[in-house]
Formats: sequence, C-alpha cells, structure tokens
Amino acid sequence: MISILCAFLAAFAVGMLLLPLNIRLVRRLKAGQPILSYVDNHKSKQGTPTMGGASIVLALIPALFFTVRGDKTQYIILIVTVGYALIGFIDDFIKVRYKNNKGLSPVQKIIFQVLLATIISVYAYYGDDVGSTVYAPFAPKKIELGVLAPLYYIFIFLAFTNSVNLTDGLDGLASSVTVTNSAFCCVMLGIAFFAGELTSDGTLNMIVLCAALCGSLLAFLCFNTHPAKIFMGDTGSLSLGGFLACVAVLGRMSLSMLLVGIMYIVTSLSVIIQVIVFKLTKKRVFLMAPLHHHFERKGVFEGKIAVTYTIITFVCGVVTVALMLALY
Repeated sequence: MISILCAFLAAFAVGMLLLPLNIRLVRRLKAGQPILSYVDNHKSKQGTPTMGGASIVLALIPALFFTVRGDKTQYIILIVTVGYALIGFIDDFIKVRYKNNKGLSPVQKIIFQVLLATIISVYAYYGDDVGSTVYAPFAPKKIELGVLAPLYYIFIFLAFTNSVNLTDGLDGLASSVTVTNSAFCCVMLGIAFFAGELTSDGTLNMIVLCAALCGSLLAFLCFNTHPAKIFMGDTGSLSLGGFLACVAVLGRMSLSMLLVGIMYIVTSLSVIIQVIVFKLTKKRVFLMAPLHHHFERKGVFEGKIAVTYTIITFVCGVVTVALMLALY
C-alpha cells in the first residue's frame, strides 16, 4: 500500500515539475497545436502548446523505484508505452513542423501500431503469466481463447490506442476519463490478486504503475482543464492507449477494462457509424464525430462533456468492481 501511494505521489510531483517546463519549451520552439479547418469552434486553441504526453510518460519513471524487484512486467509496460509515445511524437512533430493537422497517414499509423502490438501480443501468448486466457466480470470461469489469443490481443491494442486518441478532442476529456480508468485498473487488479486469480509479482507492479499513471494524469489535468494550457497530443493519447492495453493484456483484464472504458467504445462507434452512414447515404447521423464534438455543436460546454464522460466511466467502473466482488 505504501509503494502504491509513493508511486502516485512521485508521479504527481514529477508531472507538476515537468509540465511548466514542457509548456515553456514548446512555446519557445513554436510547436503549437494546429487545428483542423472544419473544427471552427476551436480556432481560439490554435497554437496551444502540445506534446504534453511526453511529461505524462516521463513522470511514470520514478514508479520503478517502488515496484517489486526481480519482475520485468513494469519494464515491459513502460517500454510499450514509450514505443507508442514515439509513434505519437512522430505524428505530432510532422503536424507542428509543417503546420497542418494531418501528421502520419492512417496507413502509416496502423502499420507502426500493429507492429508494436504484434510483438507484445506474441510475447504475452507464449509467456508463462498470460497465455491464452482472460477473465470477465460476468463469467465465473476463465475464458480460453486458444490460438486466437494473439489476434485478440492485437485487437485490444488497436482498440485502446485509437479509441483514446479519438477521445482526446476536448480540454481535459481524455485525461479525466483515463485517470478514472487507471484508478479502477488498480482496484480490479487488487481484487484479482487478493482473490488468488492473479498471484505474480507482476500484478503488484501493474498496480503500482496504474497508481503512478493516476498521479501523472492528475498533474496533467492541472494544466489541461478548460482553458487548456497544454495538449497531450498523439504523444500522450497513443501512449495512454498503449499503457492501458498492455495492462489489459498482461493482467488478463481486457474484458473488464472494456466495460470500464465504455466511453472509449462509444467514441469510436460514433466515428464508425458516421463514416459508414455517410458513405452509404451521404447523410450524417451526428452533427460532427466523434460524439463529444456532436454535443459541443449542440451547445454543451466542453467542461460539462468531460465531467459527464468521467461520471459515466466511474459508474461503469463501480458496476465492474461489484460484478468482480460478486464472483470472487
């Protein structure tokens, strides 16, 4: 418990120290966030410092001092997180360097994401701690995926990284939803550990890292709530998605985390529905996708949208924890 608290406080303190430096550096380099032309109500945000995700990731490093020695899970999670952060950084760099909001092409992004996801998914499948089983809050027994497990794990990585990326569209939205997700990851992993379902030191290390992510994101929220002084950029959103996906796979908690991450799913589905319907009928279901932009176009204040998304995430987290306690 002390290690978890120390990791949280250390990440929060480091984040509070790094973020003002991050803002100052980005402003000096004139690396402000370009805004898409059709998001006209965000024109005032043009030039806001971006790549705040770098500070989020760096603030996680002190958590290594509070993890269980002799286990490598924490290093794997951080390496994967940094890997996705690098993909996001390349994307952000292209955007700010050439003053447009396109960055890497969708194909380039997917190739990099799939490559990294495949490596960690194969490792998880052949590793002793994960294999091909997952837990579900609605099933009393483990679900056996068999040889399909690596494909499922790759899907989880793509789902989390791209969903968090799509959710990062309003001040404080992705960071507040993700800090809630991370907090419930701590709780769910703790329940599974004390119930004897997850017994390795790696589980304890994942709890420590999730607590550190909570601290890091709370520090980021101090600068990211409306009006945001810095954006996380794809450096942040992809790294956060990679972190959550890694915990979901290595902790065999992917189905539980999908329930807690309901707002990620809703966000992604809104984009998929919008694209499919428009291609078929040339009509739009939403005023703008993802869904949070639809609400914004309807006149809902973006801070209210962020709070609502966070509350829904919290409620889904409570339901998930209740289901787990009932089973265990």
